[in-house]
Amino acid sequence: MAYDFGEFKHAGDLTLNWLKKEYASIRTGQATPSILDGILVDAYDSSMSINQMATISIEDSKTLRITPWDKEVTKDIDKTIRESNLGLSVALDALGLRVSFPELTGERRAMLSKIAKEKLEEARIRVRTAREKSLDDLDRKEKEGGLGEDDKFRLKNELQKLVDDTNRKLEELILKKEKEILK
Repeated sequence: MAYDFGEFKHAGDLTLNWLKKEYASIRTGQATPSILDGILVDAYDSSMSINQMATISIEDSKTLRITPWDKEVTKDIDKTIRESNLGLSVALDALGLRVSFPELTGERRAMLSKIAKEKLEEARIRVRTAREKSLDDLDRKEKEGGLGEDDKFRLKNELQKLVDDTNRKLEELILKKEKEILK
């Protein structure tokens, strides 16, 4: 009997995307525009992300250039980045803002690595929860008589392969992020 693992696969994809987004928000020593994605600026009587009101480009490995389309919001962007507690230095100039990424200390790198591991564990919990949901569904189908015992064991093995594959992808993400943090 064929079983649709689509719900588990969808949950796994959502978890991978969530972890990628979380890791993008962890600042390393490199200038990355995605660090600013979670910052909302109060301007025009609403909250907007910086990329909705300015061009963000990488000036060099440690500096971002933010060029607002409307010069009136430059000070609002500056204030919001300073208050974000990301540890970034902001300087105003004629073109807009320069955001500098200071060197990370060893202590800060260790803390970021710990945060990355905590995010990984959250992702693993999400995968385990999705697996348990699928296993409960398999057990229910077996009790209802729509699934034989041999089919159930075969499907459980297939599910475990999907879980292992998702966990392998999660491991690849943390290895990449830790390498980035410890550079």
